[in-house]
Amino acid sequence: MSVSKFVIAAMAMSVSVSALGAGAHGGGHGASSGEPGKASEASRTISVEMHDNYYEPEAINVEPGETIRFVVENKGSLVHEFNIGTPAMHESHQEEMMMMVEHGVIQGGTLNRHMMNMDMGNGHSMKHDDPNSVLLEPGKSKEVVWKFADETSIEFACNVPGHYQAGMYGEVNFEGRAYSKADTQ
Repeated sequence: MSVSKFVIAAMAMSVSVSALGAGAHGGGHGASSGEPGKASEASRTISVEMHDNYYEPEAINVEPGETIRFVVENKGSLVHEFNIGTPAMHESHQEEMMMMVEHGVIQGGTLNRHMMNMDMGNGHSMKHDDPNSVLLEPGKSKEVVWKFADETSIEFACNVPGHYQAGMYGEVNFEGRAYSKADTQ
């Protein structure tokens, strides 16, 4: 891809993501699903294991306004993501993740951290440092502390190309009601 096409693609993507009210990497792709939480306010800790194309657990139960500390571990052989957001946000984010693969940031089971710092223009990079998300190599773990908003259709998902489509997403259930993609149609 030529530099000018790359700049145009990057600008178009930042406009489309902003239009969804989410922002680019660093801006928080989960704005409509809640906000970053404080570990000291977490009501509980949930351990999440990422395997190749599924999560354990496959669903979580939360209360509106609840803050949860997630301890996320990649037990698969590929790079995986744990990202909390709406189905529309995940769909938009998958385009950015495709760019990360196309530009060599995600390389199967490894991350090229040097490429993550690549300037995409307008102060945007591929750092993947949103507070509602972690991108992990095999064997690595990190925490996400998230305060859930009011009841809405949200899920956690891996947006690495092909992973979501292979079933790597899970439902967030509010007060015993499961929300799924069917609720948004």
